[in-house]
Amino acid sequence: MVRRVLSLTSGRIALGILAVVALLAVLGPVLAPYDPLATSADTLAPASGAHWLGTDYLGRDVFSRLLDGSRVSVLGALEVALVALVVGAVPGILSVYLGRAFEWLTLRLADTLVALPFLLFAVAVIALLGNGIGQAMLVTGVLVSPLFYRVGRAATLSVARSPYVEAAIVSGASTGWIVRRHVRAKVLPPVAVALAQTVGTGFVIVSSLTFLGIGVQPPAPTWGGLLASDLGYLDYQPWAPVVPALLIMVTVWAGNQLADAIRDVSGEAGRAFVAARTARSGRPAGRRGSGRSDSVTAGGTS
Repeated sequence: MVRRVLSLTSGRIALGILAVVALLAVLGPVLAPYDPLATSADTLAPASGAHWLGTDYLGRDVFSRLLDGSRVSVLGALEVALVALVVGAVPGILSVYLGRAFEWLTLRLADTLVALPFLLFAVAVIALLGNGIGQAMLVTGVLVSPLFYRVGRAATLSVARSPYVEAAIVSGASTGWIVRRHVRAKVLPPVAVALAQTVGTGFVIVSSLTFLGIGVQPPAPTWGGLLASDLGYLDYQPWAPVVPALLIMVTVWAGNQLADAIRDVSGEAGRAFVAARTARSGRPAGRRGSGRSDSVTAGGTS
C-alpha cells in the first residue's frame, strides 16, 4: 500500500509535508537559534537576519518558538489518533464476534460518546484533572474513538458472513485466528484512512485547546498559543498570525490528502487503480493473451 500511495502525486506531497513536520517535532528544539523562553528588550521587532520571523511582545524569537512548539502539537495530534485507534477499532472488530451483550454495550457507548461535544468535555476533564496536554488529548482520543469503532465494525461485518470465514469457523478456527488471517486485510485500509484523517483532526484539536490556553502552561510555546498571542498585536504586526496559521492549515491539509490517497489505492478503487496503471504501462494481460492467439493463428494458417 505504501508504494501505491507514493505512486500518487498527492500521496508523495502529503507524506513529504508530514515528514517535515515530524522532523520539526524531533529536531525543532535543537535547531532553534534562540532560547524560546528568553525575553529581550527588542519587542515586536520585524523580520530580519537576526530574527527571521521577528520577535513577540516580550522580545522572544518567534521562529525559535515555532520550532520548539511543533513538538507539543505533533505529539498531541498523534496521541489523539492512537488513543482513538486503540479504544475504537479493537472493540469495533470484536463486537462482531463476542456476542449480543458485548455488541449492545459497545454500540451504546459509541452512541453516547458521539453525543458529547469533545471540546467542552475536554475542558471539563482538564478542570478536574489539571491543566495538562496529556490529559486533554487522552480524553479527546476517547471521544473521537467512535469513528474507528464504526469503521472497524463495518469492515468486519463485510467479511464476517463470507464463505471462507464461515468455513474457518466450521473447521474450528478461533476468533483471534480469523481476525488475524481474514479480517485484518479488510479492516486495515479503512482504518488507515481514518487514522490519517484523525491526525489532521488532532492538529485542529490541539491548536484549538492551546489557542484557548488549555492543556499547556504558559510560557511554553505551541502553534495555537502563538496564534492567540499574535492576534493581540495586529496593529503592530499584522502579518504575525500568518505563519502559525499556515503551519496548522498545511499540516491538516496533508493529513486529509494522505487519507484520500490511501482510500484511492485500497479496496476496489485500489484494484482499479493498479489495473489502470498496468494498462498505461503497456503490459495488460489482454495484450499478452492477444499475442499468443496471434501466434497460434499464424501457425494455423501456415
